Amino acid sequence: MARFKRKRISIAAKLRNYFITGIVVLIPIGVTLYLTRFFIRISSKLIPSEINPNNYLPILIPGLEIVLAIIFITLIGYLSLSFIGKKILQLFNDLLKRIPILRTIYSAIGQMAETLAPKRKSKKSVVLVEYPRKGSWAVGFATKDNKGEISKRTNQKLVNVFIPTTPNPTSGFLLMFPKEDIIYLDMNFEEASKFIVSAGTSNPKS
Repeated sequence: MARFKRKRISIAAKLRNYFITGIVVLIPIGVTLYLTRFFIRISSKLIPSEINPNNYLPILIPGLEIVLAIIFITLIGYLSLSFIGKKILQLFNDLLKRIPILRTIYSAIGQMAETLAPKRKSKKSVVLVEYPRKGSWAVGFATKDNKGEISKRTNQKLVNVFIPTTPNPTSGFLLMFPKEDIIYLDMNFEEASKFIVSAGTSNPKS
């Protein structure tokens, strides 16, 4: 009788493990499919119907707008590196910087994008800092050395660090740490972003 009960418990434990494993496997698949469907729906609404290629094709191709958007962005990036493209981009930048309010937003976003953009010979920007208290560590991005009034008032060499939130790295906190309290990591921007978005489940190889 006791042996029969043990067997029943063993089978129940196995079934429970199978069920939990199934959930673990299906959650990332389900979330990925849901986000893919969400982005496809959003992309079809963002592009005006007059220039949406799906409105002129005999069959509807889901995600075509996303593919065209990626090609368009890549083409813009390629052209911006050419001589003529740089001149046109410079004229566009000068125009936006002359418009009140817009110039503040454009300059701030542009500087942040340039700082976080991966570069071959740029100094390390992924850092490890003690936050929100001593003994607790957070991964952040060192954006720039603070050489303004704040650094002078505190009489310290401070570094501006952006600490993103999980799982949405587009929001976060801007903090200023003394240079000696910052640990620069070898991981690149992509590895750090993946680590943050995955809530630490994706450990960088380096």
